[in-house]
Amino acid sequence: MRTLTAAEVAAQAPAGWAQIMGSLRARYRTGDFATGLRLVNLIGESAERWDHHPDVTLTYGDVIVSLVSHDVRGITSRDLRMARLSAEHAAHLGLEPDVAGLTQIDPGLDTAHADEVAPFYSALFAAPLRDGEPVDPSGQTPTVWWQAPDDADSPDGDAADDSQLPPTDHEQRWHFDVWVAAEAAEQRLAAVLDAGGRLVSDAHAPSFWVVEDADGNRHCICTPAGR
Repeated sequence: MRTLTAAEVAAQAPAGWAQIMGSLRARYRTGDFATGLRLVNLIGESAERWDHHPDVTLTYGDVIVSLVSHDVRGITSRDLRMARLSAEHAAHLGLEPDVAGLTQIDPGLDTAHADEVAPFYSALFAAPLRDGEPVDPSGQTPTVWWQAPDDADSPDGDAADDSQLPPTDHEQRWHFDVWVAAEAAEQRLAAVLDAGGRLVSDAHAPSFWVVEDADGNRHCICTPAGR
């Protein structure tokens, strides 16, 4: 089964669904628990019929559906099919996806000792290591990734040219890559700036924007676009 590129996912996904990191995802504002439970049950029936099962989060006012083909660690045509079925069930209940409300935080630690700190965070989060990173199968804790201090402000260790970034006198070890839907990124950026944040660099937009808070802590607003 072939994994799809970000561009293929964007072109074929149902309206309101988006790639967030490595999964295809939608968020439905149900307004009450009973409606959300009906949606989950409908999606569950389709998942059993097609033998392809999404991760579903049900809270009082939301249902979040996340799809990925775990055997190939990527998004495939199976995920698109299940997304379309899920979207049909949601439409039957009068629900529309809230693409601007999709978010996943990806914490990164600047460290030159990844091999030494990885077992610590694995034990702290009760999350087994996979490819050197603690990964919680239940999704209760985020996956933490590492990068050398010289690679700061480069999401997932991507080779960004740090010379393009203004220097900071703030010593920072932890930072967040905040993943959003590509079509919602500029809205999220505007909200951050309106809230007192500062744009440090848009040199790699629309893949990511570097922003910082009033204390100089830098983070990235990330999308799959341009990767």
